[in-house]
Amino acid sequence: MSEATKNIKEPVRKTKVESFDISRSDETLHLATDLAKFIKDNKLSTTVQGKEFVNVEGWQYAGSRLGIVPIVDHVINVSTEQEIKYQAKVTLFDMKSGHTVGAGFAICSNKEQGKKFYQEFAIMSMAQTRAIGKAYRNILAWIIRAAGYEPTPAEEMEYGGNTPAAQPAMVVAPAATPVAIAAEAPAAMKAVPAEPAAAEAPAPAYATASQKEEIIRLLNHPVITRPEKTKMLLNINRLDEERATQAIAKLKKAIDDRENGQAAAA
Repeated sequence: MSEATKNIKEPVRKTKVESFDISRSDETLHLATDLAKFIKDNKLSTTVQGKEFVNVEGWQYAGSRLGIVPIVDHVINVSTEQEIKYQAKVTLFDMKSGHTVGAGFAICSNKEQGKKFYQEFAIMSMAQTRAIGKAYRNILAWIIRAAGYEPTPAEEMEYGGNTPAAQPAMVVAPAATPVAIAAEAPAAMKAVPAEPAAAEAPAPAYATASQKEEIIRLLNHPVITRPEKTKMLLNINRLDEERATQAIAKLKKAIDDRENGQAAAA
């Protein structure tokens, strides 16, 4: 076998080195050990009241190691005149079986604590992020727990409920109240003219479910390496339609080039 043939076939073998089965606890416990290290090394957790909660990127990593990837089914605008609010639904797709294995719903609102001045696209994006974490939590919570972390996505812990109207009336320093109001006014005034532009900003549509399924199908090809697959899966929900089309084209070209290269070397 020529050196060129060895170099071409080596990545193919690497893609099959690790494969975990969610139904086998002995296998997934090995994943939990690796997951704990990955989360710690990449700082993918948030401390809340002394407890560690895993960020959505950590949940996505766990899912990708099991061949389970999230697909955003829909994002619905349920806003009112007084509130910007979005609801998202995410399903989990098992690439090995080709079946849906879980789902998660989540909402995000600018009435939540700390999100008063969030733009609309940020509220919509957070709803999707929370839904991804929720979907994974429904089926992988015990693996996260086995890795030593709390089995609730960190993004859920951000939700502090609607801020009560009585809270701002901290009448500790009456003189400071007008100053605080005056300081907030410019920010609010700037947000108003920027809103029309912000409303149009989310116009680039996210990749469709069919585009994501096509990407997942192509990623399952044996000539695609595990690092390539993991990188793409972690970013699949950030793709818009144009970038998804480009990704599909690049994957098809990579597969053709590698298959033709192997055939020529043989």
